[in-house]
Amino acid sequence: MSTPLYTRQIERLVNGIPTQDGAGVSLTRVLTHDLQRRLDPFLMLDAFHSDEPSDYLAGFPDHPHRGFETVTYMLAGRMRHRDNAGNEGLLEPGGMQWMTAGRGLVHSELPEQENGLMSGFQLWVNLAGKDKMTEPGYQDIPAAGIPETSPQPGVRVRVLAGSAFGTDGAIRRATTEPLYLDLALEAGTTLALPIPATHNAFLYVYEGALAVGAADGETRPAEAGRMAVLSNVPGSAGVTVRAEQASRFLLIAGKPLNEPITQWGPFVMNTREQVEQAIDDFRAGRF
Repeated sequence: MSTPLYTRQIERLVNGIPTQDGAGVSLTRVLTHDLQRRLDPFLMLDAFHSDEPSDYLAGFPDHPHRGFETVTYMLAGRMRHRDNAGNEGLLEPGGMQWMTAGRGLVHSELPEQENGLMSGFQLWVNLAGKDKMTEPGYQDIPAAGIPETSPQPGVRVRVLAGSAFGTDGAIRRATTEPLYLDLALEAGTTLALPIPATHNAFLYVYEGALAVGAADGETRPAEAGRMAVLSNVPGSAGVTVRAEQASRFLLIAGKPLNEPITQWGPFVMNTREQVEQAIDDFRAGRF
């Protein structure tokens, strides 16, 4: 049996763009519109981290979505969500919400705290054309419901989606097959990370610094606050990383849909006509 090749390297490093969204929430847009084709099926990644209440208290009042999934992962803080179908839930530290917007819903995401640290991520995952008008739904998963594993000393992995190191994650999706890991590495630790060869993939370092590359080849640094887009290497089983200091980072990978992407704000469809229909349906109250 041949040895798996962990040969993906950094194709490019991306600095997030500070911006505001919702009713004035300060955040960093890590995966932007210009990377949607390259990182298909992922449409957006936002990182938020602040202990200044004015950065987050206004939250995200009622707003619509159609045609994709949103994944909210909380590191710190509490966020209440409600939608126009009567669904409601509370995201707490370490928890995740996986929302399938499907054919459309209107929801709000509002902080349930007046001070302290609010920290986490929101990822947008595209839906295939055949699934864009599916029934909306939520999966709210508390911290205790996200499987964790330690494949070697100095490594802790939370498996939010997909499967890694023999551990199945909290969420599985058949079409895009997303892999979503939150990893903590002690300083000096080297880890071979499995990634399906079929998948687009990236790392986002949010604490510390990594050296990324093949175990027997050149490495490139990836520091906190930067996204590393990983190269697609035929036959590769993943990437090797080394923690230059104690580090935490996300590994996100997915199988590309290879379909047209037409986006207008919170609506992501395959054609302009479908987006115009989404706008009409929202304005007419059909969500």
